[in-house]
Amino acid sequence: MICPHCKIAIHESPQVTDISYFQQKNGSNYAWKAKHQQCPECREVFIYIQGGSWTALPNNQRAFTPRAEHLVWPQEGHRVCPPEVPDTLKKDFLEAAAILPKSPQASAALTRRCLQHLLREHGKATKRDLADQIDEIAPSLPANLSDQLHAVRNIGNFAAHPQKSTNSGEILEVEPQEAEWNLDLLEELFDHYFVKPAFLQRRKEALNKKLAEAGKPLIA
Repeated sequence: MICPHCKIAIHESPQVTDISYFQQKNGSNYAWKAKHQQCPECREVFIYIQGGSWTALPNNQRAFTPRAEHLVWPQEGHRVCPPEVPDTLKKDFLEAAAILPKSPQASAALTRRCLQHLLREHGKATKRDLADQIDEIAPSLPANLSDQLHAVRNIGNFAAHPQKSTNSGEILEVEPQEAEWNLDLLEELFDHYFVKPAFLQRRKEALNKKLAEAGKPLIA
């Protein structure tokens, strides 16, 4: 699994709490438990709430069967947006990270909008649709970013225009891993368009200051 704090792959070994909540409603048995784990790399703790059902056992005991779980801490997936990123992009990015545990579909839609804005305003794309913008901008990017852009294009289209399975006819949902990939790609694009240029500019300014003090020609 991936630690939601440091994003490093770790072995899953959660501890499930003994404190549980059981409920009977409309003829069904509902149950909730919490589980937590400390990341061995960053030492941060993350917490999930498990929802499921329960069955009665002898001696007033209950057997818990988990059905689904949701990350409740860190609440926003612990995504940090660099200060160099414009506020309009930062807002969509952080909102997409926050909604990811509850709705991968909504998160993917927000990252698609953020990506389209980024490619148009900062990649200087002239096309109207995201797919066309990716084809237009991808050749000018490093190979790894270009490949990732093409890979996430269909995920973005799913979020905006849900498609049906050719076998079942059911709507194809965006999986959490796919929506998180969009966030990862945006982080790398932020680094390419904003963070690295700002770092290089600061380094050049620092070097020019020393050159000026030494009476030497400045770097253009």
